[in-house]
Amino acid sequence: MPRSQPTTAPLEESDLFHRWFEALEGRHLANLRVQEVTRALRALSSVYVQRRGHTVGRALDSAGKRAAFALFYAPLHLLTTHHLIRALGDDAAPPRSILDVGCGTGVAGAAWALAAGGAPRVTGIDRHPWARAEARWTYRQLRIEGETRAGDLLTLPPIAPGASLVAAYVLNELPTATRERLESRLLDVATRGTSILIIEPIARSVAPWWDRTASRFAAVGGRADEWRFPVELPAPLLLLDKAAGLDHRQLTARSLFCRGSGRSREVE
Repeated sequence: MPRSQPTTAPLEESDLFHRWFEALEGRHLANLRVQEVTRALRALSSVYVQRRGHTVGRALDSAGKRAAFALFYAPLHLLTTHHLIRALGDDAAPPRSILDVGCGTGVAGAAWALAAGGAPRVTGIDRHPWARAEARWTYRQLRIEGETRAGDLLTLPPIAPGASLVAAYVLNELPTATRERLESRLLDVATRGTSILIIEPIARSVAPWWDRTASRFAAVGGRADEWRFPVELPAPLLLLDKAAGLDHRQLTARSLFCRGSGRSREVE
């Protein structure tokens, strides 16, 4: 499989991104009209705004919402993660492999791999079969070596030395007890030398627990950041943005990052 090469240009300006997005449109608009997707996107956005309970099931409970998630949120998350990794600079040195926990459509792990030149192999972990299938498709389209596994967030596979782990837009979806258990698991992995990247929306209302979690990661050498990246989105994505009543002239996120030593023993 041809490798992607690192570039100094933003990912959204690359041919690879535009080909992937065009393929996304062909994949998800084959059996749905644009009007159906925009209607589903408004419903999906309402689910995320309300943030009542565990939203994952509600976000993927119809073909329209799945298409809206793949066509709208996946590209935004791909671009945000890619910009964020580049902004972290030398702290986020290219890993040997990437474990994407709660991978969804696979874009967070893919973005990190692309920022590292496409060389790291990505393993996506998700409970939802549609998400795993979509992640595998994402890896193929973006020319990344990757696989997916069905799995629970709290039961991570062994993590080899030199690997990195990303949990993007995951913690805010979890009940408090589950989130705290996952945080503890990630902290344990971080102290054993694995680089950990957590990405969440920037809105404080989405993650009222953020400061406490950031303090826990700071205690093991982690850094907390808030990000704003100006961006020019493709025209079809701008139309979906407008249809959802949103405005993504800049991409925003907050992150926690712990740099691993790369010398730890395999984490089980």
